[in-house]
Amino acid sequence: MKQLLLVGLGGGIGSMLRYLTSLATAKYYQDTFPLATFLINMLGCLLIGLLIGYFGQQQENQELRLLLITGFCGGYTTFSTFAAENIVLYQNHQYYTLAAYTLLSVLVGFLAVGLGLILTKGF
Repeated sequence: MKQLLLVGLGGGIGSMLRYLTSLATAKYYQDTFPLATFLINMLGCLLIGLLIGYFGQQQENQELRLLLITGFCGGYTTFSTFAAENIVLYQNHQYYTLAAYTLLSVLVGFLAVGLGLILTKGF
């Protein structure tokens, strides 16, 4: 039960931060490219890479892993929104934006996770 509460707490905080990030981005950026979701996904990928790299295979920090990786990162990242936005771009015949958004999200996401892992090698 404690693990479930940790995941829920982390997920709730991550979701609230995702919402605030979306509001802040929308305040300064208006275009067809879904920048808020892109930034959230890339920051989430970097953060999960950092956290996985930091915690590694440590068994003594399982509760913190659940709170931060499963809960917070799971609540903060928005790949379900990513998929839905891709469908909308397709339906609106915005094929170049669709291609750029999908490719950049996947490529930069992988690079961000890798960077997070590289940056935590010394821990």
